[in-house]
Amino acid sequence: MDYIEFLFKYTLENDYIADILSAELGEIGFESFVVGNEGLTAYIPADLYDEAKVKDLIANFEYDKNISYSQQFVKGQNWNEEWEKHYFQPIILGDDCVIHSTFHKDIPSAQYDILIDPKMSFGTGHHETTSLMLRALLNSDVKGKSLLDMGCGTAVLAILAAKKGATPITAIDIDEWAYNNSLENISLNNVEGIRVEMGGAELLGAEKYDIILANINRNILLHDMHRYAACMHSSSELYMSGFYERDIPVIDEEAQKHGLQLLGHEEKNLWVAVHYKKI
Repeated sequence: MDYIEFLFKYTLENDYIADILSAELGEIGFESFVVGNEGLTAYIPADLYDEAKVKDLIANFEYDKNISYSQQFVKGQNWNEEWEKHYFQPIILGDDCVIHSTFHKDIPSAQYDILIDPKMSFGTGHHETTSLMLRALLNSDVKGKSLLDMGCGTAVLAILAAKKGATPITAIDIDEWAYNNSLENISLNNVEGIRVEMGGAELLGAEKYDIILANINRNILLHDMHRYAACMHSSSELYMSGFYERDIPVIDEEAQKHGLQLLGHEEKNLWVAVHYKKI
């Protein structure tokens, strides 16, 4: 596949800009991002590129009004191999968990060792939202509990939950790359009890879950929260991420409509993960 490569230059002192800009670019079709000394390099499939959308995003980007960018056409190559080898570094969460790929060497030992070959799917654990959700899982008792992973990406959260004893597990993502990659990563880790489905919240039915993880984005969470709540029984827990700390009031307003009580939140570089209980 041919891509358009963009280099976005911004005020480098504000290191959170790259994360916020990546998230917003991801919503208009950009697929991979690399933070460098000059700024943020981002890639979008040539057939998805819409010049007007990029210009509108930058013109209305409230965190830095002096962003500039350049672009160039890049002929198709083995993007998965290039991205994995050069940009995916192991993630070490103390002695609790290490996330790495099959080509990484000298990996430290941890209680939970997870293999991820990302194949262009989001959710390796590098982004703040995924790391917040990983930490929430590590701090939770999930053994023997049913779990739903919405927007599963690479299935890293579902895999960690399985390794911690959650069962049964359903992992759902609307993206075909993510669906196929989740199946591959589940096989790599030799974990059982994870059912993977391709689609969105419309797939949710009468099945109830003890724990729901939803790491997506603010608008989708607001739109689908009633579906999550319908899949929860009294005392079920819901963890959500994919939005900023400033968004908590609007998220909480919607949650209260569906009998969800906010138990707390964790923040990392403006991003947050919130924890709810069904009452």
